[in-house]
Amino acid sequence: MTTLLDAVRAHVARHAGAAGIAMTAIPGLATVCARAPTELTHDIYRPLVCLVVQGRKHVTQGEDSFSFSAGESLIITADVPIRSRIVEASPAKPYYSLVMALDLGLITALSAEMEAAHLADPAPVRTAPTDAEVSEAALRLMRLLDRPQALPVLQDQLVREMHYWLLAGRHGPAIRRLGWPDGHAQRVARAVAILRAEFARPVPVARLAAAAGMSLSTFHQHFRAVTTLTPLQFQKQLRLIEARRLMLQDGASAASAAFAVGYESVPQFTREYGRMFGLSPARDVKAARDRSAPETPRAVA
Repeated sequence: MTTLLDAVRAHVARHAGAAGIAMTAIPGLATVCARAPTELTHDIYRPLVCLVVQGRKHVTQGEDSFSFSAGESLIITADVPIRSRIVEASPAKPYYSLVMALDLGLITALSAEMEAAHLADPAPVRTAPTDAEVSEAALRLMRLLDRPQALPVLQDQLVREMHYWLLAGRHGPAIRRLGWPDGHAQRVARAVAILRAEFARPVPVARLAAAAGMSLSTFHQHFRAVTTLTPLQFQKQLRLIEARRLMLQDGASAASAAFAVGYESVPQFTREYGRMFGLSPARDVKAARDRSAPETPRAVA
C-alpha cells in the first residue's frame, strides 16, 4: 500500500530540481528533498504546514527553537522570520517533506461552518505529531497528482478537506485566527502583502496602517505582535534575503545587489548584512561557494 513517504519520494524523483524542491500542479503544494544536512537559511515564511515524512529539520523563530522529524508537522500561522536547516538527511535516507500554504479564505469559510473554538495561544510557530486525518488527506492529494483528468474536478475538494482536518486538530484554534475576517492577522496580512510586493521601495508606514485599517500606534502594536518585527525590520529582512539570493544564484556583486533591493549606501548594506547573516557579503558568498564546490581529488600516498 502506498504511503505518504512513497508518494512524496516518487514526486521528488520525477519533478525536483537541483535544489530539491518540486512544486505540484496544486497551487501552494510542494515537495522537498535533501540528501545531506543543509546550511542555515534565513527567510520570512508565509502561513503554512510542513509535514515531515523522513529525516529531521530544525527551525528557530526569535528565541524559540523547534526540532521536528518524520511523523511530525511544523505549523506557521503568520508571516514571520525563520532560521532553518535540515539536520538529518543522507543519500541513503534523504529528508522528505510535503509543504502546503494555508489558504486564509478557505480557513475563513470553514471556520464559519465549524463549531466555535476556544481562544488559542497566539504563538506563530508550533510543532506537533501529524494528525492521522491530515496525513491521509495529504496522501489523497498526492495520489490525485497522478490523475491529471481528475485534478481540476477534485483538487479543491481535497484541499478543503485537508484544511478542515487541520482546523479540527490540536492546532485548529491557532490556525482559525488566520480566518477571522476582521481579525488582526488578516489586517496585518494586507500590510505584509504590500511590503512583499514593494520591499525595494520606500513604503510609508501610514500607507501600511491605512491598508490594515488601523491607527499608526495600533498598527505598530499589532504588526509586531503578529510578525514579531516592526514594519521597518520586516522590510529590511526582505531586502537582505533577496540581496543574498541575487549574489548566490545570479552572481550579482554586493553593490549591485544592494542597489537592486533598495539600499542607497553600500556600507550600510554591508553592516546590516553582517548583522543578519554573521559575515560580510563577500565572505558569505565565498563561504557558500566553497561549501558547494566539489572536492579536489587527493593523491594517495
